[in-house]
Amino acid sequence: MSQENQLIKFTKKGIYCPQGKFYLDPWYPVDYAIISHGHADHARWGMKRYLCTDDSKAILQHRLGADIKIESLPYDKSLTINGVKVSFHPAGHVIGSAQIRLEYKGYVVVFSGDYKTQPDFISTPFEPIRCNSFITESTFGLPIYSWKSEEELQTELQSWVRTNQSNNRTSVFLGYSLGKAQRLMSLLEGCDDIYVHRAIHNLNEAISGSGLKLPKTKLWSADLDKKTLQNKIIIAPPALLGSRMLKRVPNSATAICSGWMQIRGNRRWQAVDAGFVVSDHADWNGLISAVKVTEAQQVYVTHGSQAVFSKYLNEIGIKADELKTEYGDEALAKAEKEDVENKKIVKAT
Repeated sequence: MSQENQLIKFTKKGIYCPQGKFYLDPWYPVDYAIISHGHADHARWGMKRYLCTDDSKAILQHRLGADIKIESLPYDKSLTINGVKVSFHPAGHVIGSAQIRLEYKGYVVVFSGDYKTQPDFISTPFEPIRCNSFITESTFGLPIYSWKSEEELQTELQSWVRTNQSNNRTSVFLGYSLGKAQRLMSLLEGCDDIYVHRAIHNLNEAISGSGLKLPKTKLWSADLDKKTLQNKIIIAPPALLGSRMLKRVPNSATAICSGWMQIRGNRRWQAVDAGFVVSDHADWNGLISAVKVTEAQQVYVTHGSQAVFSKYLNEIGIKADELKTEYGDEALAKAEKEDVENKKIVKAT
């Protein structure tokens, strides 16, 4: 058996490390789960034990329950589990997100989870790691995807807010509660008062309670006077699009923030006023640079444009294979919608 085969196996429950007796971001209940970050398609309920980064611990406890059995490590500190050296390294995706590095008898596998190579104002920047095998996402693994700098995004978003204010309109930004919401807060900080939906507010409190500093926001509730919200900024989960609560915002201008907005057709498809290309995943060049710097002899390509990206890697001399998983934006959107609905946030407001 090769050293790689002792380190990782691709099973129905997820990526398994036989030597270490643990799984990486499993999608079904297992005894021991090492979690890359707090998004619902990677961190699921029902595991007997969890291991994550220090910055993800409060997020997992908030999402999965305060009584889960969970341990955490800071970035770059290792823990040996059944002879396998495990460490977390910044992925630049969302707060607390990590690449998971496994080392056994000199052989190194890195599971990237979700990652973004472009720095932002709030996440710990992506850290390149050399390895023998690299497991990469490919959410935006097509050449058409290329992101603007954070400074360019900030100018674009704040300019839209000012234009809305000149027209006496309230700016509403839609983005996932974890990651996109905090990033939007950082991009819009100082522009005007920022109100956030309760799902985001509660998550922000959990994050802040763990010692991380976030931009100042206010709770957006249904009983707020309309004049209070006039010309201000609201950040809400995409699941609220079309909800009664959103419809009650006075003279609102609504924008969806997503990497998918790179394609103009997606902007027309959504019943919104604007679409901003704000992604927490690597773009095409970011994916390529991340893979190349690992110097990996074997690359596994997971969710997204697997066929295109793995084919391209093979064409440039990097051995790559597709890997079917249950990660991705569809699973995340479904989970966030269920999360909001289960808490009766939409119905109650």
